[in-house]
Amino acid sequence: MTDDVSSAGGIDQNGVMELFEETGALLRGHFVLTSGLHSPNYLQCARVLQFPRIAERLGQAIASGFRDQRISCVVAPAIGGIVIGYEVARALGATSVFTERDGNGEMTLRRGFTLSEDERVLVVEDVITTGGSTRETIDAVIAAGGKVIAAASVIDRSGGTADVGVARAALATLQVETYDPAKCPLCADGSQPVKPGSRKR
Repeated sequence: MTDDVSSAGGIDQNGVMELFEETGALLRGHFVLTSGLHSPNYLQCARVLQFPRIAERLGQAIASGFRDQRISCVVAPAIGGIVIGYEVARALGATSVFTERDGNGEMTLRRGFTLSEDERVLVVEDVITTGGSTRETIDAVIAAGGKVIAAASVIDRSGGTADVGVARAALATLQVETYDPAKCPLCADGSQPVKPGSRKR
């Protein structure tokens, strides 16, 4: 299930995309996404979230959809989800922790972060494409004893199709063109893709 929570937070999808345009966070070219897919567009959330007032506004907009869910902890995957996760947690009066990959590449809670048994958790991402890192974070929360109530993101690039196993919400839901690397027309034209995200593996 996917919900648009932006209107309740005082900013609609057009407003979200205007922020990306204004901050130079909507990139056009040839990119490798975290999922491994190629795309002619890339949403660099870090450029938006570098401005604390904007990050606070987006965090409050996401939080507005979960104020009655008794969320006690927000968990975000590093690195991209950390800033927005923190702002959502601040708006909800919850704690903010993050998952990161261990030496084997497995997403886990580190740095002494713990969850109490059945702690009510909201998983927050910056951008979802396939939902892979969100699902990995959900698994890490469950392994730590937490209870995932829902997941949320600033941007949903899947057009609402990504399934992470729990209810999910986004401030802006987009259908962005992506390509299998083996069938990428940009590669066929001789263009070399770049990977602007934080994950290099």
